[in-house]
Amino acid sequence: MEDLLSLVVAKYNYWLYIILMMIGLYAMIAKNNLIKKLVGMNIFQTAIILFYVSIGYKSGATIPIIESAHGGGHGAGAAVIHAADYINPLPHVLMLTAIVVSVATFGVAMALCVRIYQRYQTLEEDELRMRLSEK
Repeated sequence: MEDLLSLVVAKYNYWLYIILMMIGLYAMIAKNNLIKKLVGMNIFQTAIILFYVSIGYKSGATIPIIESAHGGGHGAGAAVIHAADYINPLPHVLMLTAIVVSVATFGVAMALCVRIYQRYQTLEEDELRMRLSEK
Protein backbone atom coordinates (compact mmCIF):
# COMPACT_ATOMS: atom_id res chain seq x y z
CA MET A 1 0.00 0.00 0.00
CA GLU A 2 2.80 2.40 0.87
CA ASP A 3 4.58 1.58 -2.39
CA LEU A 4 1.45 2.45 -4.34
CA LEU A 5 1.05 5.73 -2.50
CA SER A 6 4.67 6.70 -3.10
CA LEU A 7 4.27 5.85 -6.80
CA VAL A 8 1.15 8.03 -7.06
CA VAL A 9 2.87 10.92 -5.28
CA ALA A 10 6.00 10.59 -7.40
CA LYS A 11 4.00 10.77 -10.63
CA TYR A 12 1.48 13.42 -9.56
CA ASN A 13 1.82 15.33 -12.82
CA TYR A 14 0.60 12.33 -14.83
CA TRP A 15 -2.45 12.03 -12.59
CA LEU A 16 -3.14 15.72 -13.10
CA TYR A 17 -3.02 15.27 -16.88
CA ILE A 18 -5.35 12.28 -16.69
CA ILE A 19 -7.81 14.31 -14.62
CA LEU A 20 -7.64 17.19 -17.12
CA MET A 21 -8.15 14.80 -20.02
CA MET A 22 -11.18 13.23 -18.36
CA ILE A 23 -12.70 16.67 -17.66
CA GLY A 24 -12.25 17.59 -21.32
CA LEU A 25 -13.62 14.25 -22.53
CA TYR A 26 -16.62 14.56 -20.20
CA ALA A 27 -17.36 18.05 -21.52
CA MET A 28 -17.15 16.88 -25.13
CA ILE A 29 -19.45 13.92 -24.56
CA ALA A 30 -21.94 15.07 -21.91
CA LYS A 31 -22.58 18.74 -22.70
CA ASN A 32 -25.19 19.82 -25.25
CA ASN A 33 -23.93 23.36 -25.84
CA LEU A 34 -21.45 23.59 -28.72
CA ILE A 35 -19.30 26.21 -26.95
CA LYS A 36 -18.99 23.96 -23.90
CA LYS A 37 -17.96 21.11 -26.19
CA LEU A 38 -15.29 23.34 -27.72
CA VAL A 39 -13.96 24.31 -24.31
CA GLY A 40 -13.84 20.61 -23.41
CA MET A 41 -11.92 19.88 -26.61
CA ASN A 42 -9.48 22.67 -25.77
CA ILE A 43 -8.95 21.30 -22.24
CA PHE A 44 -8.37 17.83 -23.69
CA GLN A 45 -5.80 19.13 -26.19
CA THR A 46 -4.04 21.15 -23.51
CA ALA A 47 -3.76 18.11 -21.25
CA ILE A 48 -2.15 16.11 -24.05
CA ILE A 49 0.30 18.91 -24.82
CA LEU A 50 1.26 19.21 -21.15
CA PHE A 51 1.73 15.44 -20.98
CA TYR A 52 4.12 15.40 -23.93
CA VAL A 53 6.09 18.38 -22.63
CA SER A 54 6.44 16.70 -19.24
CA ILE A 55 7.72 13.43 -20.68
CA GLY A 56 10.29 15.43 -22.64
CA TYR A 57 11.76 16.78 -19.39
CA LYS A 58 15.05 15.32 -18.18
CA SER A 59 16.32 16.12 -14.70
CA GLY A 60 19.79 17.65 -14.62
CA ALA A 61 20.00 18.09 -18.39
CA THR A 62 20.53 21.25 -20.36
CA ILE A 63 19.33 22.62 -23.68
CA PRO A 64 20.99 21.09 -26.76
CA ILE A 65 23.19 24.00 -27.74
CA ILE A 66 26.82 23.04 -28.23
CA GLU A 67 29.16 25.98 -27.84
CA SER A 68 32.41 24.48 -29.09
CA ALA A 69 32.22 21.22 -30.96
CA HIS A 70 35.56 21.43 -32.75
CA GLY A 71 38.44 21.37 -30.33
CA GLY A 72 37.26 23.99 -27.86
CA GLY A 73 39.38 22.46 -25.11
CA HIS A 74 42.72 20.70 -24.81
CA GLY A 75 43.23 17.06 -25.71
CA ALA A 76 41.17 14.45 -27.48
CA GLY A 77 38.56 14.09 -24.71
CA ALA A 78 37.61 17.78 -24.66
CA ALA A 79 35.47 17.54 -27.83
CA VAL A 80 33.45 14.50 -26.67
CA ILE A 81 29.76 15.27 -26.44
CA HIS A 82 27.55 13.18 -24.16
CA ALA A 83 23.99 12.99 -25.46
CA ALA A 84 22.70 12.07 -22.00
CA ASP A 85 23.60 15.59 -20.80
CA TYR A 86 21.08 17.24 -23.16
CA ILE A 87 17.30 17.42 -23.40
CA ASN A 88 15.68 16.00 -26.53
CA PRO A 89 14.02 19.02 -28.21
CA LEU A 90 11.76 16.95 -30.47
CA PRO A 91 8.76 16.59 -28.08
CA HIS A 92 8.80 20.32 -27.38
CA VAL A 93 8.99 21.24 -31.06
CA LEU A 94 6.17 18.86 -31.91
CA MET A 95 4.04 20.36 -29.16
CA LEU A 96 4.63 23.85 -30.55
CA THR A 97 3.12 22.54 -33.78
CA ALA A 98 0.26 20.97 -31.81
CA ILE A 99 -0.42 24.31 -30.11
CA VAL A 100 -0.67 26.03 -33.49
CA VAL A 101 -3.04 23.33 -34.76
CA SER A 102 -5.08 23.59 -31.55
CA VAL A 103 -5.49 27.35 -31.89
CA ALA A 104 -6.41 27.04 -35.56
CA THR A 105 -8.94 24.29 -34.82
CA PHE A 106 -10.46 26.34 -32.02
CA GLY A 107 -10.70 29.43 -34.24
CA VAL A 108 -12.41 27.59 -37.09
CA ALA A 109 -14.79 25.87 -34.68
CA MET A 110 -15.70 29.20 -33.06
CA ALA A 111 -16.35 30.70 -36.49
CA LEU A 112 -18.64 27.77 -37.30
CA CYS A 113 -20.45 28.28 -33.99
CA VAL A 114 -21.02 31.94 -34.85
CA ARG A 115 -22.47 30.98 -38.24
CA ILE A 116 -24.67 28.28 -36.67
CA TYR A 117 -25.96 30.76 -34.11
CA GLN A 118 -26.65 33.38 -36.78
CA ARG A 119 -28.69 30.90 -38.79
CA TYR A 120 -30.51 28.91 -36.07
CA GLN A 121 -30.41 31.29 -33.04
CA THR A 122 -29.17 28.50 -30.77
CA LEU A 123 -26.06 26.48 -29.95
CA GLU A 124 -27.84 23.65 -28.14
CA GLU A 125 -27.42 20.29 -29.91
CA ASP A 126 -30.93 19.05 -29.17
CA GLU A 127 -32.58 22.17 -30.57
CA LEU A 128 -30.34 22.12 -33.63
CA ARG A 129 -31.15 18.46 -34.27
CA MET A 130 -34.85 19.20 -33.90
CA ARG A 131 -34.72 22.17 -36.29
CA LEU A 132 -32.70 20.26 -38.86
CA SER A 133 -35.06 17.27 -38.80
CA GLU A 134 -38.05 19.54 -39.48
CA LYS A 135 -36.62 20.69 -42.82
